[in-house]
Amino acid sequence: MHFRHRNRAEGSPPAPPDTRSLAATAAALAARLGSITGSDHGDDDPGLLRAVLADAPVGIAVLDEHLRWHHLNAAFTTTTGLRRADLLGRPVEATAFAGAAATLRRVLADGRDREHATGGPDGPGHAVPPGLRVRYRPLRHAGRTTGVIVVVLDDPDPARDQLRELAQARARLALLDAATERIGTTLDIATTCTELADFAVPGIADLAVVDVLPPEAEPARAGRGAPRRLHRAAVRAVPSLTAALADLARPGESIRHREDSAAARSFTGGIAVLTEPGAEDACPAGTASLLVLPLAARGDLVGLLTLGRTAATPPFTSDEAALFGDLAARAATGIDNARRYTRSQGIALELQRALLSEPGNPHQNLALASRYLPSGSSSVVGGDWYETVRLPFGRTLLAMGDVMGHGVEAAVDMSHYRSALRDIAGMDLPPHRILRQLDTVISADDSARPATCLLALADPGRGRWTLSSAGHLPPALITPDQPTELLRLPTGPPLGTGLGGYEQTGHPLVPGQTLLLYTDGLVERRGEDIDTSLDRLAALRLPAAGDLDDLLDAVLHSLVPPPSPTAATSPAAEDDIALLAARAKPR
Repeated sequence: MHFRHRNRAEGSPPAPPDTRSLAATAAALAARLGSITGSDHGDDDPGLLRAVLADAPVGIAVLDEHLRWHHLNAAFTTTTGLRRADLLGRPVEATAFAGAAATLRRVLADGRDREHATGGPDGPGHAVPPGLRVRYRPLRHAGRTTGVIVVVLDDPDPARDQLRELAQARARLALLDAATERIGTTLDIATTCTELADFAVPGIADLAVVDVLPPEAEPARAGRGAPRRLHRAAVRAVPSLTAALADLARPGESIRHREDSAAARSFTGGIAVLTEPGAEDACPAGTASLLVLPLAARGDLVGLLTLGRTAATPPFTSDEAALFGDLAARAATGIDNARRYTRSQGIALELQRALLSEPGNPHQNLALASRYLPSGSSSVVGGDWYETVRLPFGRTLLAMGDVMGHGVEAAVDMSHYRSALRDIAGMDLPPHRILRQLDTVISADDSARPATCLLALADPGRGRWTLSSAGHLPPALITPDQPTELLRLPTGPPLGTGLGGYEQTGHPLVPGQTLLLYTDGLVERRGEDIDTSLDRLAALRLPAAGDLDDLLDAVLHSLVPPPSPTAATSPAAEDDIALLAARAKPR
């Protein structure tokens, strides 16, 4: 293959310009412009010089003696990827060149040129492409330094734009991956919102406020919302803003944003609003830049994320608005899941309470007390239940059951089993045969859930308990001045297995003793052997005399962990707890 040499006369492209020479020439022009703009004399035309600088193929910018951006040409914005609005009129510390502020001050101080290579982000979300060679040259007028000329020594390169876009994509994925790990770790609304605020401050903002619709409120369609009263779920701020937070609504309080505020505009339109805060915006003093993002999931608005920055931090940009909008969308899904979960839990709990009314009336020779304690927000309400059935000859049947699983379905099954127990107990069968009949009824329904159950037939007239268990934990016998005793019973399989094989055993019913039936939420702990859990119950010294409600309070106080400082005042049970205490009345 032969190549024919072509000289420039034959159309060969010109050699690429020497960017350093161009930079030096452009810097000289900029210096000349700076020297004549303050005077009405001179032969140079300022307009002409500005035109030359504007069309120069080298990126040029001018900072004044206070290091505020005064002028920049098109090549400068193209090369750095920065917008004019992000620079002009702003101090260098509040822009992407904040990392060069010390160098620029030295140029002002000694009047010597310096070069600098950009090394990546100088502030959150304000990235200058790494590796750009930048020269800082003093701008002199009337014998003194009046500013700094910034010259980018690299050519605008389309490949660099692609690299910048790739870096932005990687940053987006890294941000969302980190958010996925830290936000939405539970199905609790307050926890999820707190995780979002903690993630935002100080990583991407100086202030983060999360406002959400209450769980019972219907979400608004994105883009067709209207200002509503929201629930303040979380607030986080850097130390410099902490004192000013006292003027804001606190977590747990409700807030209605003014119609002309950035928050209201964001909620109404379902859009991101990037602005400087005004009097209509509820944000702490010291906030210089505001970004309000809608929290939308599945086409519905569930709240707002408000981010703020102080003047010491570069203001938000439109690129950041898009990036953090992706973060808000990811977080909104977690918040919406928590809202749906909370609503489902509320429905299940109301159903549970409606179905689990006070147990039936026992005979007058037996005193009863019962208690139902739903679990904390980490678990949905379960299928714990209890019942008493009044039988002939002064006898009372006590039942304690626990349907496997959680949620509305478990509560519905609980009601079904409870009704079946009452019907079968009316046949006046012994406890082990009642369990056999219940097992047959439940196992005949393929959709029914298995359940444990403990039956205790009280016969005060004969001074006798008759007990039978279907996979349930043993009852506790509480006697004055004695340790708590766990009655060891022959245990059959849970109801619904169809295996049968239930047995019963007798135990003396002594006046003054209390029989305590309970579900596993009272004693079981994650990662702990069940025998250890039962030993904890047996080690308790409980008030055997006095009111039975006081006894149940003492049991819960001794075995259920206290609430966290931010929770309600009720104990923090890991699972639902049902208690039923019975004591023979003296004749």
